[in-house]
Amino acid sequence: MIAIVGAGIFGLTAALELRARGHAVTVYDPGPIPHPLAESTDISKVVRMDYGADADYTALGEAALARWRAWPEFHETGVTFLARAPMQPGGFEHDSFAMLAGRGHPLERLDARAIAARFPAYREGALVDGYFNPRGGWAASGAVVARLAAEARAAGVVIEERAITDELRADLVTADASSPQKPHHADLVAADASSPQKPHDAGLVTADAPSPQKPHRADLTIVCAGAWVRTLVPELATSVRAIGQPVFHLRPADPSLFTADRFPVFGADIARTGYYGFPVTADGIVKIANHGAGTPIAHDDERIVTAAHEAHLRAFLAETFPALADAPLVATRMCVYGDTVDGHFWIARHPTRPNLAVATGGSGHAFKFAPVLGPLIADLALGVPHPLAHKFRWRPELAASTRGDAARARGE
Repeated sequence: MIAIVGAGIFGLTAALELRARGHAVTVYDPGPIPHPLAESTDISKVVRMDYGADADYTALGEAALARWRAWPEFHETGVTFLARAPMQPGGFEHDSFAMLAGRGHPLERLDARAIAARFPAYREGALVDGYFNPRGGWAASGAVVARLAAEARAAGVVIEERAITDELRADLVTADASSPQKPHHADLVAADASSPQKPHDAGLVTADAPSPQKPHRADLTIVCAGAWVRTLVPELATSVRAIGQPVFHLRPADPSLFTADRFPVFGADIARTGYYGFPVTADGIVKIANHGAGTPIAHDDERIVTAAHEAHLRAFLAETFPALADAPLVATRMCVYGDTVDGHFWIARHPTRPNLAVATGGSGHAFKFAPVLGPLIADLALGVPHPLAHKFRWRPELAASTRGDAARARGE
């Protein structure tokens, strides 16, 4: 049996794939699903292949997009990535354009005049170079999570929706004779069930688990707890950071300026401003969020979008989308990223506890890979060779380095 901690996009896609491979799977989550505080919960997430010069993510995005088209929650509006200055090698827009064009994608290069003519909500001259990619768009992310949970249950995955996860048992695990196919058992035990008679348990502690005499049993535990993996696997506390990013839902006075044909999914000089957004929804909402340096968040911190966050947004809107500058806010939320130091996912078996794996480190860009995440996590958690194993490996050496800090790099 495989236990999965967390029913977000990592946990549910992994559960579905592992169940399809014949494993018994139980998912533990505090609920409800989708959880209102989860990174994957909202009205929309971007689906794109555009990843600068990174060929690995570009190829993974291509594979995901091909499958997204069969998912009812996906809307292929196309995506724009535009810059305040002419594109230059090394910049996100330039390198994405070069990578995708070289792979045969039909991109449309846009200058300042074309941007103004095509997208009337944009202030003329605010963004002067970039491109439109007709392949990509957005997905109704909360609806995706809800559907995946329903499909998992229908497939025979057990979802314990009121499981409060306190800690993972940190006792030593014997490392001998543990193949990926037959890992050591891991007990999932109650919060008061830490028995000194069980020195080799390394299981999940939940507040509502059975008694010490009847613990949950699992052959493998996969922690998919997003930013909070650091509380369950403390050795990752310096490698995975909780970073809050403000999200805004606005109601424009003239929704016609923001329909998908005139206002597709966008990144507005995103490597510098952090701002990206979506076309207007059926009920008249334009969502704009920031993928920037963000704000460190402690586990018990209240997640508040502050007046300073809103002031920063309003300044950006006045400069870029003046018709939104005074639009009323309908809702805000802090989206908490599980940031790895280098911005890459962390999907790997624990190096010394062979019945424990983690799948985390979404770093604000994992949801778009939902259709291909399950097989990726299943392979890496089970020890099946995978071409991206090197990229997402267990890499604690990064914690001692500030080089490549994902949050800081986004804010530059």
